[in-house]
Amino acid sequence: MELGAFSVSLAVKDIQASREFYEKLGFEAFGGDASQGWLILKNGDTAIGLFQGMFERNILAFNPGWDSNAQKLDSFTDVRELQRQLKAQGVELQQEADESTTGPASFIVVDPDGNPILVDQHV
Repeated sequence: MELGAFSVSLAVKDIQASREFYEKLGFEAFGGDASQGWLILKNGDTAIGLFQGMFERNILAFNPGWDSNAQKLDSFTDVRELQRQLKAQGVELQQEADESTTGPASFIVVDPDGNPILVDQHV
């Protein structure tokens, strides 16, 4: 099962302090808008998202249809197909993508330790 580009989305208390900290670790701003409470930082192929006031917990995130530079892939498994495969295996979804649609959509599953996993397709 190919889930797409991976990143960790961090629920931060102070986006500027977090940005400064991760920049010291070699991360650079890649996308987002700090004034809106979110930034995407990269160090090589490693991406982290900083999100202030948007959610309570850190989230593992996968983006079907994107490579590690947020560029559209020519071929990928649609988020709705991934959702169907997981449901067929008995995985409970906390939030589901509307299977009657096409294009951008997302779903959320939670691992046995309570960690949310967002599968978020932007294409």
